[in-house]
Amino acid sequence: MSVTARSQTSAGSAGWLAPAGLLLLGMLPIVAGGFRLSQLSGFSEAMPANPRFTAVPLPVVLHIVSASVFAILGPLQFAAGFRRRWPAWHRVAGRLLVACGLLVALTGLWMTLFYAPPDGTGVLLFVSRIVFGSAMLVSIVIGLAVILRRDVQGHRAWMARGYAIGLGAATQMLVLMVAGIVAGPPNELTHDSLTALSWVINLAVAEWAIRKRHAPRSRATKRSTAHVRASFAGEHP
Repeated sequence: MSVTARSQTSAGSAGWLAPAGLLLLGMLPIVAGGFRLSQLSGFSEAMPANPRFTAVPLPVVLHIVSASVFAILGPLQFAAGFRRRWPAWHRVAGRLLVACGLLVALTGLWMTLFYAPPDGTGVLLFVSRIVFGSAMLVSIVIGLAVILRRDVQGHRAWMARGYAIGLGAATQMLVLMVAGIVAGPPNELTHDSLTALSWVINLAVAEWAIRKRHAPRSRATKRSTAHVRASFAGEHP
């Protein structure tokens, strides 16, 4: 195998690391959501019944189903090689992801406003859910609006932000689990703070990835501009 071929293979493999990691992370809330759906349907008692959902289960069912689709299909949208090879699939899946993402955000806001608050939580969690749920909704709407104007880079950036917020439940499960192992069950303020922090962590990683993706192109553009200016200066002393 030539050096170029090996480099391309290595780059292709590395390009799947982030999507694979996102898919693995997204499995956490998917599994938990599956247990909840099983409990609500009466097929299993693997998860204790939650009286918050008993009277009006539809919003939580829609939330779990749309979030599962969002978590499964979303990582493939970040695989550059997959997008280039299957552009039609990317467009079709993208439309489905926009619909699911909007449904995740809207049902999440509805549950926050109309379901009783979870035990052991306070105002900070309520406000955080309103803020980040609204931010997810706005990010997806802007992502859709800018792609209609053929702004691909803007579309990718805003959809990445929306996806990062949508994956907040997975990060929250990890953060709270680690905190519980290290320091024991958190009190109300600690629980709510760690929950909000998980959304901040996801958004920070998304912003880092967005800037990292844009940085090489920006540096290349600057080098090209500098080269043209140097050539022009050499030709016109």
